[in-house]
Amino acid sequence: MQDERWTNPLYQTEAVNDEGLNGHAYVPDGIKVETSSPLNSKPGTNPEQLLGMSLATCLEATLQAVEREHGVPHTAEVHVKVAYIGERAEYQFLVHAQIMVKGVDFETADQFAQEAENRCPVSKLLKNSGNYTAETVTSFD
Repeated sequence: MQDERWTNPLYQTEAVNDEGLNGHAYVPDGIKVETSSPLNSKPGTNPEQLLGMSLATCLEATLQAVEREHGVPHTAEVHVKVAYIGERAEYQFLVHAQIMVKGVDFETADQFAQEAENRCPVSKLLKNSGNYTAETVTSFD
């Protein structure tokens, strides 16, 4: 039986890859991107980059809402690092987000970052994986 939460989603999309890592991924009637392995020099984006962009975008949008709710200008910025680790049949991604909110003290920035992490759907998806971390920073590495 299908999860009932699928009945009335706020938004739904579909992503397709029928060519493998060295090919294309696409959204029907939407974006199409060339894909490739991060371990070769062929052109294209890879799952690590797509995951990083997804998390960065979700956290940034959520931070923008948090800042608006607290009556401060939007100054947040998110950088996400994704590492591909392991060996055959044991590959994993490590994901680390750095969140900076300018114009507020560090304690407030950290509060906003934690609030965004708890609300961002991508962050919530990754949170219990054991391979995801996030930190509030005053500058990026």
